Amino acid sequence: MTDAPPRGGWLILASLLIALLLEILPMPVGVDAFRPPWVALVTLFWCLNVPERFGVFSAFATGLALDVASGSLFGQHALGLSLIAYAAGELHRRIRLFPLWQQALFVWVLLLVERLLNLWVLAATGQPMPFPIYWVPTLLGLLLWPWLFVILSDLGRRVGLV
Repeated sequence: MTDAPPRGGWLILASLLIALLLEILPMPVGVDAFRPPWVALVTLFWCLNVPERFGVFSAFATGLALDVASGSLFGQHALGLSLIAYAAGELHRRIRLFPLWQQALFVWVLLLVERLLNLWVLAATGQPMPFPIYWVPTLLGLLLWPWLFVILSDLGRRVGLV
């Protein structure tokens, strides 16, 4: 057994920071509704591939950072991200065996759960209900998952993390 420090923590942090920047990057009004859930996608990737390094508490901290950066209700994204991180962490052994298109469907279901929790928080706080276009980013997450998986897996292999 070696006492070598864990490798690749900087890659996890850098990918989450890039996802956070993509999530809060200003976009035109008509296009903003189609913004993919970058932070949720990256959180799911790390929970599925290195659950011993990135789990529920890391997802909760990431969600709090997203809440602060986006100006949303404090804890709103933290709740959703920690719930989907728990599900991904519990099922990661099964999901990693699936072909990439089936993984994308699993990720899509978790993105729907996260959006549903955000919708519940909006309703509980008396904020106006969003339009049906509110669900479109989950479909974009479904389409982006294979690309994100390939890119982050390759980077993770290069630094010895995945």
